[in-house]
This record gives sequence, structure tokens and C-alpha cells, in this order.
Amino acid sequence: MKTFTYNAQPSRVVFGSGTSRTVADEVLRLGRSRVLLLTGHDVAEPATEVARALGDLLVARFDGAAMHTPTQVTEEALASARAHDVDCVVSVGGGSTTGLSKALAVRAGYDQVIIPTTYAGSEVTPVLGETENGVKTTRSSADILPETVVYDVDLTVGLPPAITLTSAINAMAHAVEALYAPEANPVTDQLALEAIRGITQGLPKVMADPSDLDGRGELLQAAWLSGSCLAAVGMGVHHKLCHALGGGFDLPHSQMHTVILPYAMAYNAPAAQDVMRRIAQVMRVPDAAAGVHDLVASLGGPTSLAELGFTVDDIPKAAALATARPYPNPRSVTVDGISALLADAVAGSRPGGGNAFPRAELDRMSRAVVASFAGTEDPRLHTLMTDLVRRAHDFVTSNDLTTAEWEFAIDFLTRTGQVCSDVRQEFILLSDTLGISTMVDILTNSRVREQTPSAVLGPFYVEGPPAVRSGADLAEGLPGVPMWVDVAVTNPDGTPLPDAIVDVWQSNEDGFYDVQLPDLDGPVLRGQFRTDADGRLRFWTILPCEYPIPDDGPVGQMLDGVGRHPFRAPHVHFMISASGHRRLITQLFPSDGAYLTSDSVFGVKHNLIVDMPEHRGPTPDGRVVDGAWRRLDFTFRIAPDA
Repeated sequence: MKTFTYNAQPSRVVFGSGTSRTVADEVLRLGRSRVLLLTGHDVAEPATEVARALGDLLVARFDGAAMHTPTQVTEEALASARAHDVDCVVSVGGGSTTGLSKALAVRAGYDQVIIPTTYAGSEVTPVLGETENGVKTTRSSADILPETVVYDVDLTVGLPPAITLTSAINAMAHAVEALYAPEANPVTDQLALEAIRGITQGLPKVMADPSDLDGRGELLQAAWLSGSCLAAVGMGVHHKLCHALGGGFDLPHSQMHTVILPYAMAYNAPAAQDVMRRIAQVMRVPDAAAGVHDLVASLGGPTSLAELGFTVDDIPKAAALATARPYPNPRSVTVDGISALLADAVAGSRPGGGNAFPRAELDRMSRAVVASFAGTEDPRLHTLMTDLVRRAHDFVTSNDLTTAEWEFAIDFLTRTGQVCSDVRQEFILLSDTLGISTMVDILTNSRVREQTPSAVLGPFYVEGPPAVRSGADLAEGLPGVPMWVDVAVTNPDGTPLPDAIVDVWQSNEDGFYDVQLPDLDGPVLRGQFRTDADGRLRFWTILPCEYPIPDDGPVGQMLDGVGRHPFRAPHVHFMISASGHRRLITQLFPSDGAYLTSDSVFGVKHNLIVDMPEHRGPTPDGRVVDGAWRRLDFTFRIAPDA
């Protein structure tokens, strides 16, 4: 169990389409009336719309927000704010404008309303990064956190594709690093994984159709979640390295984050394997770092620092800056390690090598197969087939299945079918040993709580067992510990059910069923009874013994390959049918039997484990037994048909 502390960030969030038109209401809600509008030259149109919405509340406008929040730009904006006696700042734009707003707030205490037009996510964090004399430093304070964030999906529609991609990956970086931060907790973990999922799914939609508002909404929401992660926990090597590169080399912010992220992930992967596994799962790729690289490359984004003007000759200085101060990170941060990371990033080589994982092509194939069932008339059949295809395809892709592995699987299934016969059902055995039979049994019978628990049918049931009278001996002289069985069949309320049909079958003391013994003349340890007027039946048999399921076929090879034993816990099978009632298929297990906790087909249920105590001397029907004998008493309750 992990110990953690979580502090929720108190910013007010307004999310939707056209929400920027409510900016005046948000300013008034804060009790403010004199607004400085902050923006950059690349978002002039959205800023003009916001200015119009502010109306008389707008007293000044500053259009000079710059990347990495240079302190000299902050001083210029602060001078304008003081000159106009503002009491609130409203920012429209990306991370640069948000950073400027935070810098003003921490210096002069202004309330902030942030309207992001990119997917940076920094708008919901109490973190400020500023650059002075080529060095970027960060600080965190409650005064930095904006009071209100207004997310307007409409304002992101005009975002150029290149910025759409890089700002979304910048947001993903917050989520990735939150998962392995020392302060990671269940809340931020879920936010981070949902953010990564949303960016992975939403980004290709928006890049294919920039006017897709649903895709835009998915991305903007993911950015919000990513930023919330950044606000709650510390960041690691990715962000520290990007701050060093941004401040020391003036590299473009979101493009730099986009390039560095997969290499930072690959660097940390050996020390954060579980985190990378979870990221790969939500991205639906075999490897997380390579998956991010492939996503960026497939959408035409930057994948090397060389594209941004950073060269191999810059590596020593960058590595020194990035390792100048210690900070938490899953893997130790060293000059040599960071130098190797940067060398890979300059080259733009795919983490782990190999070709890009064809996620988009695989998804197109899955959609085509699912669509092929569109004409299925039976709704249940349509649901089962489409869900089967989706899950099977997901198994193939998430495990990066090879042709050799799939051919082995086909051969295994073929051999499984070839073993099947009238007296052996290898496919049932396969279903049993994989727990599927018990899962289906639980689902089928879990709705009837008042009924005796059911159990799997097993592969050795034979239709039409011989009719046997009450009091008979199913063992017919076979060796084993004699056992007297006295059972009743009733309604759930205890009312006896006369004339119920009860099929019984079990193995001999060596673990074989009669159908496995060709030298036997006719069935043994198998029969069909009818309950008497009191709903009872009685018979002799032998104490069941543990036995191995048939392991000379494909299923046995599978168990051996995964290091599992083939033994079933001792049991007697019962199949009970009565007019107007649900059929019950179940098994009873002696409480002193072996393998009760490791039954090879997962068929043991607690309420089916019963005492079969040892006795000596007189028997219930007067039969003479030399030595010990066992007794089984049990009442089966079967439910009326729905």
C-alpha cells in the first residue's frame, strides 16, 4: 500500500463551446472591474473576440507575450498594468501568455482569468517558469494559480496543425511524468492515464479534420487533466531537461517537449516499468516510448532536436545544465546518461529501434471487420461477434503477436479438435482449464441466489446414463472406500421435490471415468435416479479421489508449458432436473480432499465443499462393510423456472 498526500487545486473551470463569451461574467464574479488583456501576436483574432466580450471592463491590452516568459517582457507588462490601475488580468493564448499572466499575478497579486487556445495545460498549475540571462527557473506558489480557467473549444479550431500537435504532446508530457513522480497518487494516476488516452485518440482526429469539435474537445479536456497532474505532483527529467534547453538554447517550447518526451520515457523505462506498461495499455501499443515517437512521426511532427537547431556540439552544455541540480526522477540523472539521451534526440532515432507500430492501419482493419457484421439480423449475435472481433484484435495488437506465434496457436487449436471424440471433449477441457467454463457458469447461475451453487459440467458427462434404483451400488464392487450417499432435492423454501431426475457420475479410485476404460463392460460409477415422495434418494458409491485431467493431449501440453499441475480436487457430479424448475449441474467436494485450492479447472466453490465423515460398524441399509466407510448427506435446492 502506497502512502500519499493529495491537494486538490481550487481553480474554477468553465468548459464548453462559446464559453469565452462569458469572460465578463467571470471577471465580475471575482469582484473585479479593470482588466489588462494579455495576448501574443499569433492569436490576434481570438483576443479581439475576448476584448469585445469584456466590453467596458477592458482598460489595457498587452500583445507582447514571449516564449519562456522572459523577465524583461514581464516588467514591460507590469508597467502597463500599473499605469492603467488594473485589478485583473485576462490572458488569451498558449503557454507563453499564461506564463506572463502568472508572472504578473505573483508580483502584484492580480486575479487571473486564463483562456487557453492551445493544449499546454499549464493554465491549471501553480507553477511558473521564467527566463533571465539565458537560464530558466521555476517556482511554485498558491499566488501563481489562476482563479478561473475558461476552456472554449471554438478558440482552438484555428490553431495551426503544427501547434495543435506539439502543444498536445507537451500536455501529454505532464501526464507521463506525473505517473512516476514521487508524489504520485491514485487521483493523479487516473487523471494522467485518461489524459494520455484522450490525446492519443483525439490528436489524429483533429489532425485529419481540424474542424472536428468533438476531437478538439477531447484534446482540450485531456490538456486540462494533464495540467491538473502537473499542478499536483512534481516533474522529472523530461521537464528539467526541457527547461535547460529552453532557457539555455532558446528552443521553441512545445516543439522541444514533443521531441524530448519519447527519449525521456525511454531513459526512465528501466526504472519505471509498471508506469510504461500502463501508458502502453492506454495508447494500445507494445512500447510506450516508441508509441509516442510513432504518434508524433505519423502526424508529421518534429522527432529530432536537429530540426530545432540543436546540434551534437551543444550536448555537453545542455547535459551540464540539466544535471546542475539534483531532482527526483525514477532513474539516476547523470551527465553521461543525459548526453546519450540528447544524442538519440538529435538523431531522431526511434526508441528501441525497429519500424513504427502500425496503430492506424490496425484500427482501420478492425473497423472494417466490425462493419462487415452490420447486416446481422440477430441483435445478440451482432453484439457477440463485434465484441469478439474487437477484443481478439486488441489481444493481437497489444501483445504484438508474430506470425509464428499465431501459427502455433492455430496448430494448437487444430490438434485440440483432432483429439475430440464421442468419449473425450478436449475443447471443453481447454475451456475448463482456462477458467472460461466456470466464468460462464457463474454468470449463468449467479442470478439465482437461492439455488445450490452450480459447477462445470466437465468433459466426461454422457447422455442417457443407465437408470438406477435408490439404494443401488454405483461402484458395483470396484475398489475404493465405500460411501453411503443420502441426498434430498427441494424447492428453495425446503419443500421436497418428488420424481426429480438426478444424474450422478464420478471417477474410480485411480482417477479414471468409465469412458476412459475401454476394457470395462458397460458404464460404472454412473447412473440416473429419481427422487422418492420425500424428494430423497440414497445409494452406495466410493469416496471420490483426486485425479489428473487427461494430460496426454494439447491441453496437457499447455499446462506443462505454464508450470501448472493437471489435478482435479475429488468430487462427485450431480445433474438435477425437475418439472418447472431450473436444471442444476454441480459437484460436491470432500472437505478433506486434496487440491481444493488449486483445482485445475477452477471448479471448487466454498459452499460445495462438504464433510464426508468416516464411520465404522452398522450401515444405514444394513450392508456389511469391513473397515471404514464414509457418509455424504446433502440437500440440493433448485429454483423454479423464471
